[in-house]
This record gives sequence, structure tokens and C-alpha cells, in this order.
Amino acid sequence: MIDDERLASRRQILATGASTALALVLATEEGFSQQAPAPAQALAPTPACHDGDMPTRPQIEGPFFKPASPLRGNLREPGMAGRPTELTGFVLTRACRPVAGALIELWHADDQGEYDNTGFRLRGHLFADAKGHYAFKTIMPGLYPGRTRHFHIKVQAAAESPVLTTQLYFPDEPRNQEDDFYRPELTMQVAASDDALRARFDLVLAMR
Repeated sequence: MIDDERLASRRQILATGASTALALVLATEEGFSQQAPAPAQALAPTPACHDGDMPTRPQIEGPFFKPASPLRGNLREPGMAGRPTELTGFVLTRACRPVAGALIELWHADDQGEYDNTGFRLRGHLFADAKGHYAFKTIMPGLYPGRTRHFHIKVQAAAESPVLTTQLYFPDEPRNQEDDFYRPELTMQVAASDDALRARFDLVLAMR
């Protein structure tokens, strides 16, 4: 068990078969505890967080960012096409400390590869909880010319702190190697459960 002063380290996500839900690793006051035994098709573990980890690699904002998105973790709307996807993770410092209250903003294309540039469809923000945990419910984004599937994300520890702007990618996408922006270190851990996807990415900010 990790000492409270070391706080939580990142652990592995467990993927389940088609008939069982994915067990996520959640933080406890002493660390993270595994909630189910590893199934045969478990995801590769998320690398453990060590003191002095490199911060998450930044990437360009892109042309479709809009400020003042609504405060919401559920971006799905009734009748919205696209495969349901849940994105979760922790916001951490380089010393593996959770960043409570961090602002996380998510936006991406719909399943046809189109961005809503007039409203706030598939756009939203939320704040990490006391343990640095965040969770969005959305859909898998579609493809558009020159790009593989990706999420856009911004993270800020506090109003006066620098903003991390980056993009997160899906594993095993044929277009990953054709996309000039794709970087393997920004690939999410993803597993399927029934018709939904469960994705995880822990965001490490450039702060101690």
C-alpha cells in the first residue's frame, strides 16, 4: 500500500469481455486498490507514476476550439449517433500528486468528423475531484481528411497556472501512422464493453 504522503500512483485499467463491465482503478485515501482480478484480455497497464515523471506532451489547439463551453461531464445528447465512449483518468503533478479541482475541457468531432462551430455540441468542461479524478461520457469521434480519431483536451491546475493543451488518440487506428500529429505517448488505454468503449488517460502537468 502506498504511503499517503506519496499519494496515489497510476495503476492499470482492466478490460472485461463483452458481457462484463470494465473495472477501473479508483483512488482510496491510501492509494489505489484493484477492484477485480485481471481477465484474460486485460489492457496493458498504465505506466506507474514515479517522482519526476515527464509531463504530458502538449499539442496544438487546432482550429475548432471555442471558449466558454458548458460545465458538464456528459456530452451525449438524445438521438446522437456514435459509439458511446467514456474517458476517465487522473490529473497528476510530476511528483504523482493529484491536482484537485483541475479544470479539464474536452471537445471533438462527431461520428461524421464534423465539429459544431456554432453551438457547443460535443464540447464541455468539468473539474477534477479531490483525488484528481475526472470522467467524461461522450462518443467516439469520426474521421476527417488528414486526421486520425482524436480528442482535444485542455487542463489547468488553477487560474494563474499554465494551460496544458493536447490531443488524445485511440490505439490500433489505421490512420494513426498517417497523421503527422499522432504521438504514441498520447494514446489512450481503451477497452470495449458491450457496445461502449472505456478509455483512460492520466494527465501529468508540468508542476511539482
